Order: sequence, then C-alpha cells, then structure tokens
Amino acid sequence: MDELLARATHGVDPNSPGAFWQVFLNLWAMVPWTALFWWNLAFVAVGALLGWWRGRLWEGVAWAWFLGPIGWLVICYRPRAKPRVEPPPLRR
Repeated sequence: MDELLARATHGVDPNSPGAFWQVFLNLWAMVPWTALFWWNLAFVAVGALLGWWRGRLWEGVAWAWFLGPIGWLVICYRPRAKPRVEPPPLRR
C-alpha cells in the first residue's frame, strides 16, 4: 500500500491547491487501459453469443457491456424471446 501511495503522490506538493487532481490523474495513469479494453471486448462477445442463443442478441450485448460477466447471468436467467407470430396474408 505504501508503494501505491508513493506512486500516486510522486511529484505532488500536498499543500498546493491542485494536489487532489494531480493525485487523481496519477492514479488514472496507473490503470491498465489496454487490458481492460480487451477484457471488455471478450465479455461483450460472450454476451452477444449468449444473447443470440437466447433470441435476444442486442440485449445480451447491452447487459455484457454494462455489467460484464454478471450480464451473462442476467441474459441466461431471462426467459427466451418468443418468436413473432405474423398473421397469414389476406386473400383478395
């Protein structure tokens, strides 16, 4: 924890007015954005697959986008989409 705190406050004067924002930006710079992007893309792909399987493709994508793997559970426990029943064409 001391190492993380030292990295977050590196080069920051705690008495300066913008110290909070500098520490905040230092913490955001430590986030592994590339790995998070690829993991999120994988979660969405699995969510799309589960949504397609359940007849709710875009709903599966949306749940996986917002909740990640928890969205998979949401789409799996929702009932399957009922097929659209269209009336027969009218005779002339």
